Amino acid sequence: MNHGNKHDDGKLDYSLMPWKPLDEVVKVLMFGAIKYGRHNWKLVSDAKRRYLSAAYRHINAHAEGIANDEESNLNHLAHAICCLIFILWIDLTTNDKA
Repeated sequence: MNHGNKHDDGKLDYSLMPWKPLDEVVKVLMFGAIKYGRHNWKLVSDAKRRYLSAAYRHINAHAEGIANDEESNLNHLAHAICCLIFILWIDLTTNDKA
C-alpha cells in the first residue's frame, strides 16, 4: 500500500489546543463586540496598562471564588485571557513592548 507524504515537521500543531476554553474566550469577545463594537479594543488608549489591570481584576475575582463576571455572566478567566490576548497582540504588532 502506498503512503502519502505530508511535510509538516516544525509547523504549529494546533491539535494541542484545548478548544473548549477558547469557546469561552470567544463568548467574551462577542459580548465586547456587542457592547463596544467589533475590534474596538484595538482603539483603546493606554491599552496595555488598562487591559493588564482588567486582567488582574478578573484573576482576583476568580481567586476569590467568583466564577463569572457580574455584568456579562461570563467566566472571569475567559475575560482575563481576552485581556492578555489583547496585550500579546499589541506586543506582536507594535514596537510598544513596555
